[in-house]
Amino acid sequence: MPFIDAKISLPLTREQKDKLKTRFGQAISILHKPESYLMINIADSQSLYFAGKALEKGAYIAISVFGQVNAGDSNKMTGEVCRILNEELDIPGNAVYVSYHPVANWGWNGSNF
Repeated sequence: MPFIDAKISLPLTREQKDKLKTRFGQAISILHKPESYLMINIADSQSLYFAGKALEKGAYIAISVFGQVNAGDSNKMTGEVCRILNEELDIPGNAVYVSYHPVANWGWNGSNF
């Protein structure tokens, strides 16, 4: 039950959002989670600030998962998220934060897992 919440400083086209959705969907397997349960939110044109300055090109990616996240897997996932954002949107890795949120109780379809 993963959820990727992406806040991007740039305005994005539907095509760019679809590419991110596809690539994040492929990358979630790094955390041993299936894309078939993945939900993604992509919020563009966000006001992001780093070190007191507005980011023209930046992103904050929050990844919530049911259960624990292995440190090695999250390190690989961070690398892949940064690579995706750089390749698709020209956002440098030093303007990207990625956080991980393990969740013990996750509800779906009227009940919890």
